[in-house]
Amino acid sequence: MKILVIKRDKLGDLLLTTPLFAHLRASLPDAQIHLLANDYNAWVASGHPALDRTWIYPRTRMGSAVRFGAVFRQMGLLWQLRRLRYEVAIVAQGEFSPRAVQRALWVGARRTIAYVPSGERLSRVVSNPLDPPTGGHETNRILALSAPLGIAPPGRLLYPTFDLPPASQDFARDWLAEKGLRPQGYIVFGLGARRSRKQPGADQIERWTTTLKEKHGLDTVFMWTPGGSNNPLYPGDDEAAQAVLARKLPHLYPYRGPIQEALGLVWTARTSMFPDSGLMHFAAASPGGVLGLFAEPAAHVEEWAPCGPRAAYLAARETVAEFGDEQVYAALAPLLA
Repeated sequence: MKILVIKRDKLGDLLLTTPLFAHLRASLPDAQIHLLANDYNAWVASGHPALDRTWIYPRTRMGSAVRFGAVFRQMGLLWQLRRLRYEVAIVAQGEFSPRAVQRALWVGARRTIAYVPSGERLSRVVSNPLDPPTGGHETNRILALSAPLGIAPPGRLLYPTFDLPPASQDFARDWLAEKGLRPQGYIVFGLGARRSRKQPGADQIERWTTTLKEKHGLDTVFMWTPGGSNNPLYPGDDEAAQAVLARKLPHLYPYRGPIQEALGLVWTARTSMFPDSGLMHFAAASPGGVLGLFAEPAAHVEEWAPCGPRAAYLAARETVAEFGDEQVYAALAPLLA
């Protein structure tokens, strides 16, 4: 059996799809399992042991700009995939995604599995349309797409996984040595939630990181999404970060750079703290785990909470500013042990 898993979206979304790869491989050990991802997120699954091949398509849009050359290259790749005659194409989205479904139909697999609302036009041409879920974690919603293949749900909890590249490990080792920091001797505190109500304020960051230094001897590597908040491609957190950097905290070491390098620092930390973001999901897969900070309705937390053996989260009713200091320290305690 040849199976093509189709995944668009962002980095964290692809990370949350890795349990599906593992479950397909464990249930269908002789199948060929391929992934179709884009040139932005494909590296997240590079070298995953459950995948036989990863196909990469170029994104046709960068912000509001259309990349016309990418349109033709993408169509050429889809024709190439069509000639491979896949038995199954799985649209690995936790909700209905018309563009991803259209891409799957172009591949021409004998069966297409996707979430499509009943009555939607595409439900008449998708061989296995499933009603979009109304709840549950994104990881489990994606895992449920294997059911039409006769695959039972996994007998144990499957966590997202990521193999840290050697280059990221090398960067972390050299960067820490340059700063005089030791592995496990610091935490990572990150920004990256885009909306201010989901971000901790500079006062909170100063109090929390100072307490970690005084009580646990832990420094802080402070990282954020580079760029301005008005960046049309991907809004950054430079303005929010500057409010923290202006305090010149002696125990705080800023890092502003590519995510692959940032992950090396996350993997070597005692633990991490991130607001709801892609980096939070990566940190949940790291050895030190993560404390995720949410300020959303309960349904959003249920769908996007960090998922990992050392993952915890706090959820505020409206803004992260609601969190009390002792509440944060209590949630961190098991991660620091």
